[in-house]
Amino acid sequence: MAAPLTAKSSIADWLAHPVGGPILAAMVEEGGMTTAVLKPVRRFALQRLVAMSRGRLTQDTVDDLVARVRAAEQGIPDTAQAASSTEQQPAQRGTGTQAQGGGGRGVEPAAWVERVTPGRFDGKTVIVTGAGAGIGQATASRIAREGGRVIAVDIAPDRLTELTIRLDGFDVVPVTGDITAEGDIAAIVAAAGGAIDGLANIAGVADNMTPLHEVTDQVWERVMRINVDGTFKLSRAVIPHMLAAGRGSIVNTASQAALRGSAAGLAYTASKHAVVGLTKSSAFMYGPSGLRVNAVAPGGVITSIESSFDSALGQERIGGQLESMPSLADADMIAASITFLLSDDAVNINGAVLTSDGGWSAQ
Repeated sequence: MAAPLTAKSSIADWLAHPVGGPILAAMVEEGGMTTAVLKPVRRFALQRLVAMSRGRLTQDTVDDLVARVRAAEQGIPDTAQAASSTEQQPAQRGTGTQAQGGGGRGVEPAAWVERVTPGRFDGKTVIVTGAGAGIGQATASRIAREGGRVIAVDIAPDRLTELTIRLDGFDVVPVTGDITAEGDIAAIVAAAGGAIDGLANIAGVADNMTPLHEVTDQVWERVMRINVDGTFKLSRAVIPHMLAAGRGSIVNTASQAALRGSAAGLAYTASKHAVVGLTKSSAFMYGPSGLRVNAVAPGGVITSIESSFDSALGQERIGGQLESMPSLADADMIAASITFLLSDDAVNINGAVLTSDGGWSAQ
């Protein structure tokens, strides 16, 4: 017998459930979609979608789904379910969604648990941009909890305040600033003090999934300014300090869009290809001087960065490709990859682009 469903049950468990599967599928289909859109989030709890959807899925809807499953299991007629066609009987739908949610494997992978390595960053100062949210926040938190001094940089002061409260008792220095502004860059470097052991260039923005002929100057300039110019300018300011010390590790944030043309719009794709170029050239130039420069290329990640489809062509060409994306990653998962590259554990790695994408790039 299938285990009882709750809001904390995974999407995969919901889809595979003989009662919950059809109910969830019917809700998705009412929105004009299929359960294929749930594939990237199949490992996450249904409850998690409330925050992830940014209001598109409400808590009331989740509560209603759970209540409908409870009622069906107790033999209470579900008027919404009764209105469905006879082709959507629980036994048939449960079989189909199980194969889709589980990828034909039958068993979902065990949940990942972060394992902090005490002392890995003892005595080290690491600058982390975009530290107020998402991957940047997760990276700053992990470095601090592993003994490092974090110069936490973000353009939003309220986010930095929340971070310092969350990491009360750890060595976190918040710096509000724009990574493309020379004065703010100088303040960031000054906050780090004498030695800068690491730099995680994580701050970035998405585009609106537009192809080249539809890209506006505004979108192009904003994406390139933050994703490329910010990474370039802050690295340029930090590298002399690392050269003087004869050591240092820089990790840039690339993307699957840096490795393929089908993961984002033109502006974002071009910007992340540029980040890989910055990474490889710098690794070659500074390797003999004791510096390591690498990049991490995430796939789908749950972050505060939002992109939109403002192009019919973009939706047609990119939208279908994104359905092949493996399950979305937590920001903590990408932070694990970034902190590995920043740390001495990656001592022999230089100029690499580490795909942290759940195997998407292997497809």
